[in-house]
Amino acid sequence: MARPNAQEILSEAKALQEYMLTLRRDIHAHPELGGTETRTQGIILRELKSMGIEAQPCADTGVLGLLRGGQPGKTIGLRADIDALPIQEDTGLEFSSQNPGIMHACGHDTHTSALLGAAKLLSAHRDELRGNVKFFFQPDEESNGGAQRMVDAGCLENPHVDAVFGGHSSTSAPAGQYLLKYGQSYAASNPFRITVYGKGCHGAFPATGIDAVAVGCQMVCALQTLVSRRIPATESAVVTVGAFHAGTAGNIIAETAELKGIIRTLGPEMRQKMCKLVKETAEGIAAAMGARAEVTIIESYPGVVNTDDMTALVEKSMIALVGKENIVMEKTPGMGTEDFGAFFMGHGLPGCYAHFGFGDGGKLCVHPAHGPHFRVNEDGMIYACALHSQVVFDYLEQNEF
Repeated sequence: MARPNAQEILSEAKALQEYMLTLRRDIHAHPELGGTETRTQGIILRELKSMGIEAQPCADTGVLGLLRGGQPGKTIGLRADIDALPIQEDTGLEFSSQNPGIMHACGHDTHTSALLGAAKLLSAHRDELRGNVKFFFQPDEESNGGAQRMVDAGCLENPHVDAVFGGHSSTSAPAGQYLLKYGQSYAASNPFRITVYGKGCHGAFPATGIDAVAVGCQMVCALQTLVSRRIPATESAVVTVGAFHAGTAGNIIAETAELKGIIRTLGPEMRQKMCKLVKETAEGIAAAMGARAEVTIIESYPGVVNTDDMTALVEKSMIALVGKENIVMEKTPGMGTEDFGAFFMGHGLPGCYAHFGFGDGGKLCVHPAHGPHFRVNEDGMIYACALHSQVVFDYLEQNEF
């Protein structure tokens, strides 16, 4: 039996619109923070098992699904993140969050529903599949990085995954368009904490102490100039100090201060360089002012660098579905972070992370993600579902890159 062509896949995805819509609105109304996605997990397990797809919990609140094709071949992994954000929703939607202070403000509800739609579409064609499909419904993308925990739990093995694909909703493009970037796509992240140890004293006699606030202020100023004065203008990095806590009263010289921030970089060399510069700068300023700095830099998300082979395949799949005129080739990487890279970077696997249009031409979908007014054009789920499915068929039908 022949596999469906691109227009047949798109037609089948459109026929699944009501299915995905119902799921999305239910999940949106009952958002769960990373590490607590038990209700969402239950929905995913129920749906996958109803399709005859092997499914089991993974990384505590995530789900790993396996669709075995009717013919032998490779295995491709598809990923959707499932967690929400600690935001009080203010959209006025009929299906607004029923959980106070929690909201799907980044589109993960649409990712989950679209991937379940793709699972349903693909399961109906399992006999035509020349290989297997693994579904990674990943918890905790927004905070502690559930992707790496899924990898540690063995999601890439039994059977071994040969390539991975994923994507994110984007309201900057209308439903029916895709966005794609070759190479560097998302930044790596390194949260940091700097504790300044000075010497407390009476505010009237500052010379008898070492002011941790003054030391911390010098650090903030110096850290903000690292990128502008130590990094070539043609390269990218961001250093953000987002929290500064010190002192107990206005007439006391603070003995300690704490700075919290994050380093965002593109590529392993810049990542290593910036982490070294932040540490040396903080410690050097503290020493020069008679204080001491304790610097803790955490190695967090690895970033996303799309491999050329998989990205070329995804581009071909996009063209087949919507035509070249509906593909936006992104020229610059974003400095945001995304832990999808854990599924393929460092494992020698081809991988690609794209964007699905979820905009409506600036009518209602005008507010940025991670905000209380964020909303999407739900028609985008049709095209996200279709692209996942098209990529699977295109990948499994080739013997090798």
